[in-house]
Parts: sequence; C-alpha cells; structure tokens
Amino acid sequence: MSSFKNSFIQIEQGNRRFLLTKLPASVVTSISYAAIRGKSTEDGAVQRVLNSSRINSIKNFTLQGGDYPNSIVLNWISAKNPLKLTKDSISFQVQENSAQIIDGQHRVAGIKAAIEEQSSLSSLELPVVFYENLSTKECADIFLSINTEQKPVPRSLVFDLYGIASEGIVDSAAVRARDIAMFLNSETGSPYEDDIKMPGTPTRRGGIALSTAVSAIKPLVEEKGAFEQIGLKELEMQKQVILNLFRALQSKYGAAWSNKNNVFLYAAGFMSALDFLKLKLIPYCTNSGSFTTKTIESSLFLTEGNLIFQEEVKGLGGAGAQKRIYQFLVDAFQPPNQGSGIFEI
Repeated sequence: MSSFKNSFIQIEQGNRRFLLTKLPASVVTSISYAAIRGKSTEDGAVQRVLNSSRINSIKNFTLQGGDYPNSIVLNWISAKNPLKLTKDSISFQVQENSAQIIDGQHRVAGIKAAIEEQSSLSSLELPVVFYENLSTKECADIFLSINTEQKPVPRSLVFDLYGIASEGIVDSAAVRARDIAMFLNSETGSPYEDDIKMPGTPTRRGGIALSTAVSAIKPLVEEKGAFEQIGLKELEMQKQVILNLFRALQSKYGAAWSNKNNVFLYAAGFMSALDFLKLKLIPYCTNSGSFTTKTIESSLFLTEGNLIFQEEVKGLGGAGAQKRIYQFLVDAFQPPNQGSGIFEI
C-alpha cells in the first residue's frame, strides 16, 4: 500500500472547514467511491446512480486533453486510514473506499476510464477538497449548494462560446446548429435577421434565444440525424433547407410575419416549425426530390384567414403551445402529387 503526502490549504466557511489540495488522478480514483442514495445505508449517501453515457463523454473529454479546474469534493470517512495533518502537509495511505464523493462522481469515473485507455493520464493533477466525517445531512447540504445555488451558466452563453472554444472541447452537432442559427440571424433577408437573441442583449418581447435555436436545430444536424439519414451532410445545404422552410412560412404570412403576434417569432413556433420539417417535410421533400421554398410553399394550405397567432397559444405553456402550433402545421400540410429525382435546393 502506497502513501501520499502534499501541501494543503485549510479553509473555513461558517461552521465547517475543508482542506484544499491537489492529487494525481490515479490517487483520486483509488481512494474515492460513490455512496448511492437509496442503495447504501451509510452516512453520507447522497449520490445518484452513474450514467454510462456521461462517463463515456467525460472519458473522451479527458483523452482529448480537457481541463478540470473545479475541485472534486470528497468526504474522508476511513477511521483505519485517517488523514494526517501537520502544519505544512497532508498525508494518507492510498487505500480504496477511504473517501465518499460528494461532488464529481462522473468526473472520477470518466477519468478512471480514460486512465485505463491511456495510462499516462494517471499523473493528471486534480484539485481536491477534503471534508472529514460529515453526516448525510451535511453532505446533502454541500451537494445541494453546489448543484442548485451555484447554477451553471445560461445555455445561450455555452452555445455562443462554442464558436471560439477549442475543437476537442465542444459538441460538434451543437457547433453546426450554432452556425446555422447565426446564419439565420445574419443573412440579409432572412426571416430571422437580427432576431436570434445573443447573450448579453437587452430583454425584449419576441425573438429566438440562441439556446432555443441551437437545441431545435441540433436533432436535424447531429450524427445519424434527420439530414444525414437522407444524405444532406453539407453545412451549406442544411442552412439553405432551414432557410427555405422559414421563407415559405414568411411568404404565407406576408406582412403579418413582422407582427409581434406572429407565433413563429417565439420559441414555441420556431421549435414547432423544425419539428414539422423533421417529421413531415423531410420525407415529403425527399420523395419529391426538392427542398426549394416553392416546393415547401406548395405543400402548405395557408391563407390570410387561417394563420395562427400568439394570442391563440397564450396560456398553454411552452409544451402546450408547441404542440398546438405543430398540429396547426400538420393540418395545413396538403402536399400535391409527389415525384422523385435529384434534390433541388
């Protein structure tokens, strides 16, 4: 059994203290474990069951050289293997099940999986916080403080930063979706020109938050998504298809498109339109061999007298409004006879 020794900083907050240090990843993964709430009866059991897809994502992130500036938070509970403190150092035996994970169980599991694939990562330095012998209530307090009060940044900011972050750090499908959203926002004559709300812009009625746009577009452009399944893999073609959809709707609405009562200038309408594209228009346009604005227009029976406006979905909530608008589009979908051939875009 090996031992570990390092310097530390003692920090006091309220009635509790913790010790901040750094450990090699191999030591963190050796001494820590997750006490699962509902499965373990021991004090400090506040963790959920591990999510295998998240572990795999973190493993890949680690293998790509991702950063871990946030501390792994541990509750040291081993009486047989106590933490030993001097004025200048903290030391302990590297022994399994010495410390419960309060925060970071997926990071620990993902890093451990990465080490199994690339042994050099065992020396990766990680910031670690040690509490000692906390009760379940105290662990719950800390866990909730981290996961509720210390809220993550808005999704729109995350997606915005995808435009400048390193390639290995980002979600490639989200980057593609962001590129299309930015195209809709900047393209002259786009139905959403200057209507995609970026982080830091003033709050206003209407417009589509960048996070909403990215989340709605992403299922179309991700690997094995709706576009890839029909062979539309190129960014320029994907951008044009989505633009054509909204140009067709804009054409049907005419002057009413710029009315603040237009449902498609709100999140529910934007998302419903892309659901409609995915579920109805893509099969139809694929069989027709055309994704042009004209083809999409010809499949929609919409006149000035049967348009849907925001007042008709007010009070339904996000999901209710989205369902109502989607059904409106389905009811208006009256495609002419279909053909086949090379896609026209």
